[in-house]
Amino acid sequence: MSLKGKRALITGSFQGIGLGIATSLAAEGTAIVLHGLADEATIAKAEKAVLDAGAAKVESYLSDLRDVTATENLIAKILANGPVDILCNNAGIQHTATIENIPREKWNEIIAVNLSSFFDTMRLLLPQMKQRGYGRVINTASVHGLVASMEKAPYVSTKYGVIGLTKVAALECAALGTAETGGVTVNAICPGWVETALIEPQIQAKADLHDGDRQAGIADLLAEKQPSRRMSTPSEIGAIAVFLCSTAAHNITGAAIPVDGGWTAQ
Repeated sequence: MSLKGKRALITGSFQGIGLGIATSLAAEGTAIVLHGLADEATIAKAEKAVLDAGAAKVESYLSDLRDVTATENLIAKILANGPVDILCNNAGIQHTATIENIPREKWNEIIAVNLSSFFDTMRLLLPQMKQRGYGRVINTASVHGLVASMEKAPYVSTKYGVIGLTKVAALECAALGTAETGGVTVNAICPGWVETALIEPQIQAKADLHDGDRQAGIADLLAEKQPSRRMSTPSEIGAIAVFLCSTAAHNITGAAIPVDGGWTAQ
């Protein structure tokens, strides 16, 4: 599957799931636009990973998605360097507490990054996709856009919102383009547990309870909710994104695709 000649923007992509998506798209020859908030060493490492994977080109941009004006300026700069064929909204933040203990400013921040920024990038980039008859929007939602968990009210609210936003945009774009051009599709991927640096301390804590057996620790950590007791990797999420970008996926739109080891099948 080749995506040569395509250019992809992935928000929140200097590490984790975003970088997994970026490297997977890069392996298909896509030009990659990385984005996030990170130090120079992290950015350089991400750029190297993407180029080593086969990216036609890599660009990096820093911006705070809580600021709508900054997002508008970001997209203007990116479009000044060429069209964007693929938009992967992946940036996200989290704060866990019961509803009565969540500071109002935390609610605002999580809504801004996890939901409003997705709306902003879509409203700014969908028009030029529509003009060409090919475009892909892939929103990283979550299993928590399909089921809830305690102490995650802002996060769960945003992820349910992302799926609703995805469905509306999919309907508005469904009749554009053709099977040959690939059409303009909008989908959401809903990961359960994904093995990233962010949750490594939780894995290690469980592994320590099993004499250092990492896989036993992961199974223990996942036992409550994810029946497979296996985590996904960022590159596996990336592989799904790659398929959704193919012309073969022209009729997959408005979907919320769970990658959750059976979590939401229960």
